[in-house]
Amino acid sequence: MATSSSPSSPSPSPSPSPRTDPLTLEVVELIGTVVARYYEEYEAAAGEHSLTGAQARVLGLLSIEPMPMRRIAQKLKCEPSNITGIIDRLEARGLVERRPDPADRRVKLAAPTEEGVRVARGLRDSLNFAREPLAELSREERVSLRGLLRRMLGEGAA
Repeated sequence: MATSSSPSSPSPSPSPSPRTDPLTLEVVELIGTVVARYYEEYEAAAGEHSLTGAQARVLGLLSIEPMPMRRIAQKLKCEPSNITGIIDRLEARGLVERRPDPADRRVKLAAPTEEGVRVARGLRDSLNFAREPLAELSREERVSLRGLLRRMLGEGAA
């Protein structure tokens, strides 16, 4: 025996997918806006130091720790040959130097010079976009946000 729904009882409407519900879409839009603003400010700060955004990002990474160009490329998700060109230009400006890796002398590390460290610090100090809004959040809120962002990136909340 076939069943049919009564004309007076409407069939339930499907609920939106968690990926397309209005809240998720709004969060995705907000993340996109944050990223776009960050890159705009980063590009402007880089320009003040006569650097491209890519050069500034590489210099910023190297100011944390010297690293092989292959690892820089992995972190920035680009081809190692692109990094070689960026390092060449930073080296020509006296901001970066190549040195042997003490752990493996066959590997060359890119490392900031004293001037490179100074420029990287100036870049970091001029980026107010993220720092100012984050300062308005409590420590607990910043810890929570960090955990959520790490979780979104698959890094866990630790």
